[in-house]
Amino acid sequence: MRSLKMIMILKKRKKTLKIKRKRKREGKMRRRLGRRKKKRRKRELTDITLIQNFIHLRYVDLSDNLIRDLSPLSSLNHLLWLKVDNNKLTSAGMDELLYLQSASFANNQIKDTNGINHPRLASLNLKGNEIEKVTGLDPEILSNLHTLELRGNNLKSTTGFDLPKLKNLYLAQNSLTYLEGLTELGQLTTLHLRDNQLETLDGFSEDMKSLQYLNLRGNAISQIQELTKLLVLPMLRALVLLDNPCSEEGDYRIEVLVQLPRLERLDKDFFEEDERAEAEDIRQRRKEEELELEREREQEKEQEDQELEDPSAEEEIPVE
Repeated sequence: MRSLKMIMILKKRKKTLKIKRKRKREGKMRRRLGRRKKKRRKRELTDITLIQNFIHLRYVDLSDNLIRDLSPLSSLNHLLWLKVDNNKLTSAGMDELLYLQSASFANNQIKDTNGINHPRLASLNLKGNEIEKVTGLDPEILSNLHTLELRGNNLKSTTGFDLPKLKNLYLAQNSLTYLEGLTELGQLTTLHLRDNQLETLDGFSEDMKSLQYLNLRGNAISQIQELTKLLVLPMLRALVLLDNPCSEEGDYRIEVLVQLPRLERLDKDFFEEDERAEAEDIRQRRKEEELELEREREQEKEQEDQELEDPSAEEEIPVE
């Protein structure tokens, strides 16, 4: 019995030691990660001239520095991927990089979109800058660009996006009050317009035949009838309307479905079958009411025409 107890005690001590060692290793790992993060935050690189000697680089991340000039990168003819977030850049303009496919300039001080002319560029991130208007994006040069991120700028217009292959466009957190210039985006599937100042939904076109997802959260749309302007979008299946005045109306989900019968999701929740049935009933009833009103108007018009044609309705001329 005594030897069995000793064995149990030894096993327990061994297990305790293992747990302590594991915790010690985890503590060391956390401290190392913490030191790495601190080192990362302390980057203060301003001059990248030396990088031009490494002409075969394909992936470059120069984020979290104080860089103002990207001209030394023009010698990196094999560059595929570039990330220069959180620097002091005022322009994203660079010499043409023939093989560049992905570029991120997020959270700088960039004021325009000029000088971006990389023919194989597929994804461009300009989030968190100071851009007020999109200019200089040549559709012939940027024929492969499919994703454009412009969240958190100062955009007041949606012109300048004549990009034939664009599929994903992110324009949230800008200063947009109306939409224009989007009608040529025939391959666009995703459009984010969250947290702008839109009151109406003019600016959409039947030429936008691929648009499936539209995020309008946090705008100023008060009239639910504005949604009828989205009927020109044949592929629209998902819509986000939260935090608009119209989303506070009673039977909001049903009313949206009445206006847009092809919709599958609203505010990320799929419509249930009973919601679809109720919306269809309301739609049918309103159609019948409209037909009845139309018949009444026609009858009133016929009656007015008859009164005009009836000679007995004319005033009698007094005989002297």
